[in-house]
Amino acid sequence: MTDIGAGQPSYGIGALARRLGVAPATVRDWEHRYGLTPTGRTAGGHRRYSREDMARLERMHRLILDGVAPAEAASFVSSGLTSAGLTSAGLTSAGLTSAGLTSAGSMAGAAGPAGAAAGQASEQSSRSHQARGLMRAAMTLDGPAIGRILSRSVAGHGVAATWEQLVRPVLSAIGERCALTGDCVDVEHLLSAEIIAAMAARAAQLQAGREARPILLACAAEEQHSLPLYALAAALAEQGISARMLGPRVPAAALAQAVARTGPAAVFIWSQTFHTGDAGPIRGVASQRPPVRLLLAGGGWQDAPPGTETVRTLAEAVTRTVGIVGAP
Repeated sequence: MTDIGAGQPSYGIGALARRLGVAPATVRDWEHRYGLTPTGRTAGGHRRYSREDMARLERMHRLILDGVAPAEAASFVSSGLTSAGLTSAGLTSAGLTSAGLTSAGSMAGAAGPAGAAAGQASEQSSRSHQARGLMRAAMTLDGPAIGRILSRSVAGHGVAATWEQLVRPVLSAIGERCALTGDCVDVEHLLSAEIIAAMAARAAQLQAGREARPILLACAAEEQHSLPLYALAAALAEQGISARMLGPRVPAAALAQAVARTGPAAVFIWSQTFHTGDAGPIRGVASQRPPVRLLLAGGGWQDAPPGTETVRTLAEAVTRTVGIVGAP
């Protein structure tokens, strides 16, 4: 192998690894396993990567983050093919199937039923790749990779689609594994923290204006899982609606005080499990004046007392809120 020409910029393995966000050992492993060798070396034998080498390895890294197996990704970047040629074969190896990962709202192609089928297949493959990538990043506790995958999905597909088609299936798969083996609690915690960070960043990025009557988001008094409320706050921000987060374990008395202080247009109270979904303590909140729309979200509520409503999905929560405050 020869030196790169004097007029061509080149990069050492350390600089390349920093740009990719991986360890130098990973780059060496790709070279040894898949033949992704650098264009040149110095007189002392040190690897020197050209711009073309860097672009190729960046593409390899993106494919891996999107859920493509490293060997398959290496084959495609080496052959010069595009990721559109990747098939969905073998995409269930992370414990996820492609069922439920297709966007229900994807646009049909202009070619009629055949175009619609092709578009759905492409979308299904893309979301399956992302699910595998998210699962892989979570299982290796790679927080930065989780953040990149979520940010890319939110930017490309929106909060609601990311939540329903990517986040929930992966959380469910990890939860099932944790229940069976008991060895994924750390994975669940890190993934939840990264999801909250991504959703909070999305809401902050959009900087929704403050409503005359705000939207309050709170967990039931004994409910500690606030992650879905962060997804709702980000999804509302995409609609130009701001929300105020009260977070986990909000006692009914504290919630009543917050309602009295802010006069919200609506309050969402989240309960994930039946043992936290006791509606009794919040009956007084529903009867406050001026009237407030009190929406019970999540699967934990066993009954809905007078003056309350139930919502079951993120999309339904957003639609209800837009109906309450009006489109911006």
